[in-house]
Amino acid sequence: MPPAPPPRRVRRGLLSTVLVAVLTLASGACAPDGPGAGGDKANTAGAVIRVPAQAPTIQAAVDRARPGSLVLVSPGVYRESVAIHTERVVLRGTDRNKVVIDGQGRRSNGVVVTASGVSVENLTVRNHLLNGVLVTGMTDGAGGIARGSGGYTRLDPAKYPPLTGFRVRYVTAHANGLYGIYAFNTRSGVLEHDYASGSADSGLYVGQCKPCRILVRHNVAEFNAVGYEGTNAGGDMWVLGNRFTHNRVGMTVDSDYLEAFVPQSGATVAGNLVADNTEAGTPEQADGGFGIGIGVAGGTDNDIRRNLITGNSRAGVVLASTEDLAPAGNRLTANTATGNGVDIAYQASERAPGQGNCLKDNTLHSTLPADLATAARCPRGNVRAAGPALHLTPAPAGIPFLDVAPPPAQPQLPDAATAPATPATGLPGAVDALAVPLPGPDLLADRSRTRAAKAAVR
Repeated sequence: MPPAPPPRRVRRGLLSTVLVAVLTLASGACAPDGPGAGGDKANTAGAVIRVPAQAPTIQAAVDRARPGSLVLVSPGVYRESVAIHTERVVLRGTDRNKVVIDGQGRRSNGVVVTASGVSVENLTVRNHLLNGVLVTGMTDGAGGIARGSGGYTRLDPAKYPPLTGFRVRYVTAHANGLYGIYAFNTRSGVLEHDYASGSADSGLYVGQCKPCRILVRHNVAEFNAVGYEGTNAGGDMWVLGNRFTHNRVGMTVDSDYLEAFVPQSGATVAGNLVADNTEAGTPEQADGGFGIGIGVAGGTDNDIRRNLITGNSRAGVVLASTEDLAPAGNRLTANTATGNGVDIAYQASERAPGQGNCLKDNTLHSTLPADLATAARCPRGNVRAAGPALHLTPAPAGIPFLDVAPPPAQPQLPDAATAPATPATGLPGAVDALAVPLPGPDLLADRSRTRAAKAAVR
């Protein structure tokens, strides 16, 4: 029996639950000790609303904000969920590691953004049952989240237009039950300098956008079921210079009929370190994925170049089908793959065998089938033929997401306490993916829990 494809979506059947659950956001919960609410409630654009000096909770400050306002949060543990419905608000912590939105293992979401131009930055979200930060255009226009996507219907971006313009930067998302940072039905945004761990689905996720105009760069995702997932996300979709290590699966690029814009097409994955994704001390991956660096399941016309892919026990890269969607037209160029179970495996099904996937100038030690590098030489690529199956040993049991060890202190947004608000408009700006170099094994290592643990031993 052929192996299951690389993981597509853990949230199959859960999408409706995820989006409906944000309706239960708990506001007005406890904030840290400090002065009570004060100041003039009639804030204007450009105003700074300080928590807790001028508002007792983050939600109270956000509710007072106008477009262009900065909600500036002082250190403390904020036991609340935050919903942002006002455009161009900037929510920022003064200290990334000490401003903590804590779900206590019982609240659904940390921050939910349903307005365009919002930036969430320089804080930590942890211990939520669903998501650390959710940014979505699936709003019903009355402050709620659109319903849909049961087993036979999907959430419709024509009825619910994408949210345009968002930024999540210098955010630490730890021990959240589904996604750490989750962008769905959005476009024109940036995820950068974030850290995600302990997610039972994926640390970082972008889905249902075409064209996306979304840049995911300089992030660390480790000790998750999956580091990064991009589902039906393509067209000016860039995943550049990230560290995806010590997950069960490093990253996936995939198609899913429960979302719009099938099949996925046109993402660029460049300059990433995808290493040692063989980590048992992580939440289990629902599709059973384990030991895979990069999985492409039903993805098409993607450009995967200059990535360092190493230490993944089953495979460095897997090209596979999902349902009747084949991998097609994907280009793997100048990647270095070493120390993997097999460096590149072609695992398309007989039902959807795929074609036109091509390899050029990669440094490889093994492929499946053995002649893949020759048979799939660029520019023509492979013909319609499924490959032999990977030999898979059972994945080890995982651990509860709340039991994943916390990360080390993460770097701060420069001048967080004094910099003016910069709403998330005009993003992502110019992107030159061709200039992104092949990374070394130390890419963003100073932010990794594994590096911190080694330093502590010394």
